[in-house]
Amino acid sequence: MQLVSTLDELRAVINGWRRHGERIGFVPTMGNLHQGHMELVKQAGSRCDRVVVSIFVNPLQFDRAADLDAYPRTLEQDCERLGEQADIVFTPTPALMYPNGQQQQTRVVVPGVSEVLEGALRPGHFDGVSTVVCKLFNLVQPDLACFGEKDYQQLALIRKMTAELNMPVEILGVPTVRAEDGLALSSRNGYLTDAERTLAPELAATMNWLAVRLADGERDIERLATDGSARLNDAGFRTDGIDIVDADTLLPLTAQSRAVVILMAAFLGKARLIDNRVVPL
Repeated sequence: MQLVSTLDELRAVINGWRRHGERIGFVPTMGNLHQGHMELVKQAGSRCDRVVVSIFVNPLQFDRAADLDAYPRTLEQDCERLGEQADIVFTPTPALMYPNGQQQQTRVVVPGVSEVLEGALRPGHFDGVSTVVCKLFNLVQPDLACFGEKDYQQLALIRKMTAELNMPVEILGVPTVRAEDGLALSSRNGYLTDAERTLAPELAATMNWLAVRLADGERDIERLATDGSARLNDAGFRTDGIDIVDADTLLPLTAQSRAVVILMAAFLGKARLIDNRVVPL
């Protein structure tokens, strides 16, 4: 594994791979890696000759400077975890990613999918995601990029951006990796106390309870969301949103909808946990 932080270093290695006709897989991360990230790396490695993992805490994705400052930086541990599963760990500096500072005028905006649900709650957040991913794609120039299905709206955003900008990058959605008790693995789980970690699987349990009701034919979306929120709040969560929408468009269900996605978000202590499940109709 090679640690690379400059564009010249990155391009020199990648150009060598290209000359040998090697296929390049890419996993963009903000570090603080867990088993969910490692599954993305594994999937990239199984489909490509070379794997690049980027670690960059993107300031454009944070609403508050305090949250950006508090985000865990664990580069040494991340590199140890990656070991030989990655050929390059790319650690660009903020100056490389944003030469004119965080207020650079050039942004990549994906209308529609970036403005609903989580995007409506956090204006500008998904513009930060699409901008940094677009820039990383330009820097790394991968053939394939892997993203977790746990961040469902983010994955939908990146797929739309890649398709509409005709980027020659295959996007692979990787199923959510879960602990044995059902909790979706996330860097945010590190904020949970021991007692909260015991309660945390109730988020997935409530989601699955709603999924069964949908599969059984229930279509009163408002009632389902209200019932799910009440169940979570009774368990000690503070529900931040339960959205049940068309799995393809992320808009309200219509007669043409083929599948629904349940998008869950709730606070447990200081941690904001998210999860999702797609239910065919």
